[in-house]
Amino acid sequence: MNHKLYLVSTPIGNPEDITLRALKVLRESDIIICEELKPARRLLSNYEIQKELIPLNEHNETESAKEVLKFIKEGKKVSLISDGGTPLFSDPGHYLVSLCIQNNIDIIPVVGANSLMPALIGSGLDIEKFYYYGWLSPNKENRRKELNQLKNLNQLILILDTPYRLIKLLTDVEMIFGKNVKVVVAYKLTMEEEKFYRGEISSVLSEIKKNALKGEFVLLIDNRK
Repeated sequence: MNHKLYLVSTPIGNPEDITLRALKVLRESDIIICEELKPARRLLSNYEIQKELIPLNEHNETESAKEVLKFIKEGKKVSLISDGGTPLFSDPGHYLVSLCIQNNIDIIPVVGANSLMPALIGSGLDIEKFYYYGWLSPNKENRRKELNQLKNLNQLILILDTPYRLIKLLTDVEMIFGKNVKVVVAYKLTMEEEKFYRGEISSVLSEIKKNALKGEFVLLIDNRK
């Protein structure tokens, strides 16, 4: 018997973005591993799915992963979801996946929603090559150091950060990259308030400040010369 761990992508905002395959896998699962119980229950209730849930996050990943491994070896069908989007991108689960690979358990990605591809294809930029940096440091000085390093890249750069740091981040980008660098803020993707803010950083920052925006976003910095 081939033991498997399913990595199931879930919607990032709009619940209709679940795939038929994801629904099938989740409905057939004996156990679903999640980051936090409350968001997982809320997500699954959209599809009338009730399963045993095991939380796995930065506080308990080592212990939970060993428990999950035991269930998989017993023949249980186990899926891993994040709070939203594609698992393991800036989310827990890496240790569990490594542990499963060490134990000859097949890793089965179930593809679906994520924030990166919609941000890229809706940006209006040339997206054939890009540099994904991911999450910046929450510490102001470290964040500025990271941005100063990124400034040396002749690339389209993708950055993620928390909603409440959007204006601080854009302010730092303007200071470090200059007022004329072109950016795109892909804001609240897949939700009713979804919007793309495109243009020079100075005008994008001005509009976002004017509307005091706080929400999930992907920032694209076109630093190509």
